[in-house]
Amino acid sequence: MTWNFGDILDALPKALPADAPAFIHGDRTITWGETSRRSNNLARAILARGAKPGDKVAFYMRNRPEYGEALAACFKGRLTHVNVNYRYKPDEVFYIFDDSDAQTIIYGSEFRDTVLQLKGRLSKVATFIEIGEDDPPAHFSERYEDLAATGGGAPLGIERSPDDLLFIYTGGTTGMPKGVMWRHEDMREAQLDAVRRLGLAPETLDAHLDLVRAAGPGSRTLPACPMMHGTGLITAIGCMMNGGCVVTLQNPSFDADELWSAVARHRVQSIALVGDAFAKPMLKALDEQPGRHDTSSLVSVVSSGVMWSREVKAGLLRHIPQVVLMDSFGASEALGFGSSAMTKDGEVRTATFQIGPRCKVFDEDESLVEPGSGKAGIIAIGGPIPLGYYKDPEKTAKTFRTIAGQRYSIPGDWCTVEIDGAMTLLGRGSACINTAGEKVYPEEVEEALKTHPIIEDALVVGVPDDKWGQAVTGVVVVASGVAFDEDDVRRHVRASLAGYKTPKRVLVTQVPLRASNGKADYKTVTEFARRNLGLA
Repeated sequence: MTWNFGDILDALPKALPADAPAFIHGDRTITWGETSRRSNNLARAILARGAKPGDKVAFYMRNRPEYGEALAACFKGRLTHVNVNYRYKPDEVFYIFDDSDAQTIIYGSEFRDTVLQLKGRLSKVATFIEIGEDDPPAHFSERYEDLAATGGGAPLGIERSPDDLLFIYTGGTTGMPKGVMWRHEDMREAQLDAVRRLGLAPETLDAHLDLVRAAGPGSRTLPACPMMHGTGLITAIGCMMNGGCVVTLQNPSFDADELWSAVARHRVQSIALVGDAFAKPMLKALDEQPGRHDTSSLVSVVSSGVMWSREVKAGLLRHIPQVVLMDSFGASEALGFGSSAMTKDGEVRTATFQIGPRCKVFDEDESLVEPGSGKAGIIAIGGPIPLGYYKDPEKTAKTFRTIAGQRYSIPGDWCTVEIDGAMTLLGRGSACINTAGEKVYPEEVEEALKTHPIIEDALVVGVPDDKWGQAVTGVVVVASGVAFDEDDVRRHVRASLAGYKTPKRVLVTQVPLRASNGKADYKTVTEFARRNLGLA
């Protein structure tokens, strides 16, 4: 059996009631019957305007039902999704449009000015589609609603391929964004890994439809993180392929009270987020008004992309004791590195994961790291992995490597392997700090900083230093209205970590340390630290 997301979506109407909800956004509900018709209409419209199978469609929008509809249209029309970070400045947005060779751009009307500013440079783009409410689109664009609502909505009736592509552009927090090329077949197989280990993975499309029928249309998932990043996107795809309902938030900025209200109102069963950047405000909202929101429908909260601290997990479980808190370790370049689960009956250490079945940990000589050795190794995953980075053979060769005849994805994360086979994440090698010959992984120091009672978030970077080569430097966000004592914070870290890992300086910032997806923005934070230390 081979998989194609468009084929699955074409078949879902056989297994779902037409009035089953596919997307909920505030007061709007779009059913699966409507989604099927509208995505078919939209796919036809884009193809009729000159797009060919394999052409790229850039998604420049916040979380909303149109993201899912347009994604379905791309899958059905054999068009390649390209995610665009809506927090980017115009030149950064242009880079994604240009680097991806986007033929079509679908954008929210709130980004019209940026698209207008860039339009004269977008010679490769043939079609602009604007999502808006009642206002007419820009003069160079067509109205999304007109295209989605026009037509009979019949299936396209085309033959698709497991080699059809989906692009996920990386966040670019440690370098320029890169377009990760996933085949439909590989992403679907990677998604099925967990259920396959339980013997529940369908091996045919008919078997998949039987599972959808058996589950019924009640499943509701809320991606709290942006769908224009890997965690939110992959969560939404998984929900859609299973005939579930994707619930999205309306506020342009993350609002924990809005999230809990949506959970209660729409009986959400699963939330996807990215670590403490989302989980901390969620916990704060529950702490400030315990019992205000009905969370009884919630079954799981899943985090991926960054560390999720044990203390915050424990706090959430005090309010929602029935949930399973899943920490999934992966990257845009790899799904299934490892996972950990925490419930009210059992805790796990921060950054500790059970290693995935397709995972290996290699040392610098490409030998396997022995469990319990204490030796650091780089994490690799085989099996269904991406083809590489779009138009970047050099970086593809560095990340997607063949070791002992097996092709692996190796994004650059380092860990140690415990005696029981679990792995403890150290961090991304590209962010590793070399101080007087010792390697310091930022995440370990960041977690120590964040256990100080006044520190709400922290990142750790290396800055040039005549004595140490690189000096370990913390940049922190502190709670409002409290006095900051740098020496006290340094003593706090030294109490739990080796002296060479203790930051030489700890700087306070008022600006966010992370991108909108919750991932650390080391590039910006390093520039901040250098400026404040007179090293810029």
